[in-house]
Amino acid sequence: MDSVSHKIKVAFFADVLIRDFDGAIKTVYQLIDRLPTERFEYLFFSGMPPKHDFPYKVVKVPSLIIPFNTTYKVSLPRLAHAKILKELHRFKPDVIHVTTPSLLGFFAKRYAVKNDIPIVSIYHTHFISYMQYYFKGVPFMIRFAENLTEKVYQKFYNRCELVYVPTDFMIDKLVEYGVERKRLKQWHRGLDTELFNPDRKDKDYIRGLTNNKKPCLLYASRIVYEKNVELLFEIYDEVEAEGIDVNFIVAGNGMAELEARERMPNAIFMGYIDHNELGKLYASTDIFIFPSISETYGNVVMEAMVCGCIPVIARGGGSQALVEDGVNGFLCDPNDSSHFIEKIKLLLNDASIRKKMRKAGKKYLPLLNWNNLASIYFSDIEKIGMSYKR
Repeated sequence: MDSVSHKIKVAFFADVLIRDFDGAIKTVYQLIDRLPTERFEYLFFSGMPPKHDFPYKVVKVPSLIIPFNTTYKVSLPRLAHAKILKELHRFKPDVIHVTTPSLLGFFAKRYAVKNDIPIVSIYHTHFISYMQYYFKGVPFMIRFAENLTEKVYQKFYNRCELVYVPTDFMIDKLVEYGVERKRLKQWHRGLDTELFNPDRKDKDYIRGLTNNKKPCLLYASRIVYEKNVELLFEIYDEVEAEGIDVNFIVAGNGMAELEARERMPNAIFMGYIDHNELGKLYASTDIFIFPSISETYGNVVMEAMVCGCIPVIARGGGSQALVEDGVNGFLCDPNDSSHFIEKIKLLLNDASIRKKMRKAGKKYLPLLNWNNLASIYFSDIEKIGMSYKR
């Protein structure tokens, strides 16, 4: 593999390539930042291209803001059909990596199928779980939308050579939706353990933020309805009603942020914070509240856990696979805020349980090495590319 002609060429299709945009893009950048250029050549296609200096060529795809999520733009590859095809014909990819079954993803899939090029994907987003939030105003449409999403999954993922899925739980779910198990490979998510570890606890930092020494409850994620933030509001209301003497901290932004600030007037809102500060925040707070049941994995749950911020999360979605109930955190009914309050009070009142759970959470640190996970990905890409290389 010492000459440019022997490099595996990968066409990478991603609607979003803005660093740290969400958990899915954070995962993508863990691979991009470790791309072994002596073995691979990548060409990127995106509707929301990087805003920072990016070392690889990106083909900009026309995009349009969607009405129910104004922070996101949907890529419209048909508007640049000739341009994209010209770039692909010139590049001659050996493998096509598609991040999601969007319009851009299906455009890439059609090109791959027509030209007998293998497709690789990572199952980032559990879209089917979003339907109950997107269609809550017309509940009779929810099941129809879920059925349609299942058909999309089947049509897209069953044409992939390999799909990386973060947990066995999510593999079983995809099989339940009609995706062939043989195409699915369990592939954990990693962490930057220098940023996310319990030694980053900073008492001066958290006291400067809160102006007191009270225990801290933390929600850190996008503030959007598909994260089940209505339940977060209810948990906050019960904390206030019962006079539980804590700080309630919210880190992140999103479509529901304005309502969240109105519904949680005594909470501390931090807006978007970078990874460096986020690691310090996790390690300096006590209990991580996460009501979402729409996660494929739940990066924030693992980040909080290894930092010593004990997760009290909803029993649902892929993130529930990260918490062993009663061992390294608690799983709660996603429709019952009182269940969360019960576990919060138990942790606040029992230092021995907090100590035991923090110790249990630390054991995951050695397993979350991104270098090892990236090595698996690039090795698979190389094998697939070589087996199809013409």
